[in-house]
Amino acid sequence: MAPDPNRAAGAGASSSGTTKDDAVTKKKVESEDLSDEDLALKQQLELYVERVQDSDPGLQKVALESMRQEIRTSTSSMTSVPKPLKFLRPHYGTLKAYYETMTESDLKKYLADILSVLALTMSAEGERESLKYRLLGSTGDIGSWGHEYVRNLAGEIAQEYAELGQSDESPIDELMELVQQIVAFHMKHNAEPEAVDLLMEVEDLDMLVEHVDKTNFKRTCIYLTSSARYLPGPDDMLVLDIAYLIYLKFEEYPNALQIALFLDNMQYVRQVFTSCDDVLRKKQFCYMLGRHGITFELDEEIAADDEEREVLQEIINNTKLSEGYLTLARDIEVMEPKSPEDVYKAHLLDGRASAGASVDSARQNLAATFVNAFVNAGFGQDKLMTVPSDSSSSGSSGNWLFKNKEHGKTSAAASLGMILLWDVDSGLAQIDKYFHSNDNHVIAGALLGVGIVNCGIKNDCDPAMALLGDYTEKEDSSIRIGAIMGLGMAYAGSQNEQLRDKLAPILSDAKASLDVIAFTAISLGLIYVGSCNEEVAQAIIFALMDRSEPELGEPLTRLLPLGLGLLYLGKQESVEATAEVSKTFNEKIRKYCDMTLLSCAYAGTGNVLKVQNLLGHCSQHLDKGETHQGPAVLGIAMVAMAEELGVEMAIRSLEHLLQYGEQNIRRAVPLALGLLCISNPKVNVMDTLSRLSHDTDSEVAMAAVISLGLIGAGTNNARIATMLRNLSSYYYKDTSLLFCVRIAQGLVHMGKGLLTLNPYHSDRLLLSPTALAGLVTMLHACLDMKAIVLGKYHYVLYFLVLAMQPRMLLTVDENLKPLSVPVRVGQAIDVVGQAGRPKTITGFQTHSTPVLLAAGDRAELATEKYIPISPILEGFVILKENPDYREE
Repeated sequence: MAPDPNRAAGAGASSSGTTKDDAVTKKKVESEDLSDEDLALKQQLELYVERVQDSDPGLQKVALESMRQEIRTSTSSMTSVPKPLKFLRPHYGTLKAYYETMTESDLKKYLADILSVLALTMSAEGERESLKYRLLGSTGDIGSWGHEYVRNLAGEIAQEYAELGQSDESPIDELMELVQQIVAFHMKHNAEPEAVDLLMEVEDLDMLVEHVDKTNFKRTCIYLTSSARYLPGPDDMLVLDIAYLIYLKFEEYPNALQIALFLDNMQYVRQVFTSCDDVLRKKQFCYMLGRHGITFELDEEIAADDEEREVLQEIINNTKLSEGYLTLARDIEVMEPKSPEDVYKAHLLDGRASAGASVDSARQNLAATFVNAFVNAGFGQDKLMTVPSDSSSSGSSGNWLFKNKEHGKTSAAASLGMILLWDVDSGLAQIDKYFHSNDNHVIAGALLGVGIVNCGIKNDCDPAMALLGDYTEKEDSSIRIGAIMGLGMAYAGSQNEQLRDKLAPILSDAKASLDVIAFTAISLGLIYVGSCNEEVAQAIIFALMDRSEPELGEPLTRLLPLGLGLLYLGKQESVEATAEVSKTFNEKIRKYCDMTLLSCAYAGTGNVLKVQNLLGHCSQHLDKGETHQGPAVLGIAMVAMAEELGVEMAIRSLEHLLQYGEQNIRRAVPLALGLLCISNPKVNVMDTLSRLSHDTDSEVAMAAVISLGLIGAGTNNARIATMLRNLSSYYYKDTSLLFCVRIAQGLVHMGKGLLTLNPYHSDRLLLSPTALAGLVTMLHACLDMKAIVLGKYHYVLYFLVLAMQPRMLLTVDENLKPLSVPVRVGQAIDVVGQAGRPKTITGFQTHSTPVLLAAGDRAELATEKYIPISPILEGFVILKENPDYREE
């Protein structure tokens, strides 16, 4: 039914200028509509209003009391205004005017209280009368007037505070007393988010700590940590600090540790260890640190007992990672090695493609090397490299190695490190044979393999340093690169001084070739990731300044700014001094350096302004020679990957860049999409990449194909696997694209589907810096596919090992032995600020541990028999027996 225009106009007119007759008729109509009891209430209230203005204080008091009683007891439905307020609306002006004439007394305060409540529905926008009269009124219990009133007051206080902040004279103390009351009220009535919001508005979050109790601290902290993502700095850090203090106060140490890691505050990490005296919990903390991939040395203060300290340090050093991973593999029954043919599944295609595949070309063997390495990563056995060499079969290790040409042998030898990933003792023993080769490429591969095996595992006797240290000085550049890259992977994030003294001089070595210098910069960036180390930064800056004009045009030179950027990964403002210095570089590399530093410094922060800045750089249409837009596009993904909403928005922005951007932007977009959805194949992104994989520009197509591999990495996603199979037959004549398709196929089946490349863990809260550094390095190398990945530096693909982690939940008992319990695994739901105790997962299935967790999955125990020590069930979780459990 269409609205009656006359009626609408009439309504508008009546409110502004009604004639007297209108008012009379309106009153009549109203009184006819009301039920008898409503009419009685209305007359009653009108009588009270008259009595309030009586000269006799006794009568006034009775009238005020009665009015107050009526208002407080009237809890009509939530959808309409309570009746007393409705009937008192016409008298608001009268009462206000009378209030001004009264002399100071308790009665006057009483009336102020009532006016404050009436102002809830009556006062004009922005007048803040409710607050004004509240401050003039009596200081009684605020909550007795109801929730709506308290919420309205909180809103007015926030506005008032914002205005007071601009002027100097401020009656803030009165406001703060009110805030104190309101916060106490909210905290008692399950409105923790509202209490937090109010305190954020008045910039006094410290008040929270005294108001939380053990019934509401968890919800409060969850709200604090999740809202921190949307706050500008430095507010976000303050909010997290408060959450950390609250968790410590209630001895929720694992959560406190997570926040300490999020803040990257080692003092806090120590404090968590020293505040807690339960050894089991300390072991769980160590598992968390090991998963996060940071180097942390325990000392007497943290664990007094030597044996105990050794056990804890071993957990941080990830020495048992391989064992846990193989436990999972045996449980799921995937120990059987796979060959590249098992991944390609060429028999499923029509005859066209398989006909061309019989030729044994070096490029295809190289692809098979990588596929084999990715698929069997960490399983310790395969069908190409670990076959005993005495067997006469054609697949024996020596033979496979020499089916590769020159630099191909480097990747082939290094692939053994990948197959024996995390298993240091057995790995070093098997790689050892290549050290005695007389082919420099094989030695280089062995050196790199040693680095890969040690990746993420720390060992007291530093085998990687002992084996690789001397090779960094060798003449042959491929051997040097193998050793330098190997050290970068083995000691990523360790900030090892000894290595700095060894590698930094190479940067200023006039005899070193450009590729050696580029990989040295990257390795130093990895070892000192996120440390803002000035000496390393200086060494890389000087190396950049020393480059000649032609060298600056070389694709590998771009790895120098990246090495510099990694030093500031996620460190925000700390990059500014270095960014200033970069403005003095040669114009050929200046902008490239600028974009790389900016995107690294704000990686994983979700900073909207930086995303806008980067988008601005991408919107310019420049001449062909410019290269800085590639890292700007990757930067958008790096900054926006912090939370789901940012990811969705960045995906949409990247779609626009595809439509309007120049060629060098289009080449980077698929890689950025790959980073945003790494190991998390979202259907819309999958379709976009599938479309781009047939692009007329072969560089765009190659990037899209590699990204299909990245978003499906370790998921065995059937749809992507089918796409890639079809692409392999589509591109069967184009060796470069076919190579990329093969790499992508290897990635999708990485670790036979047990691994992930996602740098985020702990319910997507924490970002592992070394993992992100490895991914970003590999993506930057892919910005120039033809020169680097398809050239002789294909081993940059091994940088992905820094991000590889088993996507498992492995429960262990108090002696750290695997313990199988039923768990429910389902899609995680965001329950921040929801009432009651909502379910945190949906659509779950129940399995026995160990289990695999996909992107966006969450697990919870399905038994009361054990209590998990960590609130987040990922990776290794220690269970202790529940003392209250009774068998049915």
